[in-house]
Amino acid sequence: MKNCTKCKSEVPLEYDICWNCSYNFITQEVEGFVSDKINLESNLINPKKLNCLRCKTTMKFEETINLHEGGEWGVLGDLAHIFTNRESFDMYMCPNCDKVEFFAPTVVKVK
Repeated sequence: MKNCTKCKSEVPLEYDICWNCSYNFITQEVEGFVSDKINLESNLINPKKLNCLRCKTTMKFEETINLHEGGEWGVLGDLAHIFTNRESFDMYMCPNCDKVEFFAPTVVKVK
């Protein structure tokens, strides 16, 4: 794994573009698509303003969770992860009733 110089996300060595902020490691430029939650200048996440469906309390953004389907492929190692499904979810938790909700990050085109 390597770290993106723009958003500090971990990126597999075989990728030339950061999955999170579209930073191209070869051209050293942002390619165009980024999550609307990331402010590239300050590296801060802009959480959504959500109310809990149970108690109507404002939910708190906890973290973005990166998941992938599939197991270890033995001798293929990290190369096999190219063939697995990867998803990212933003996790919000209600500080009052501990309800947890997951949301897919929105992707927007950078001008």
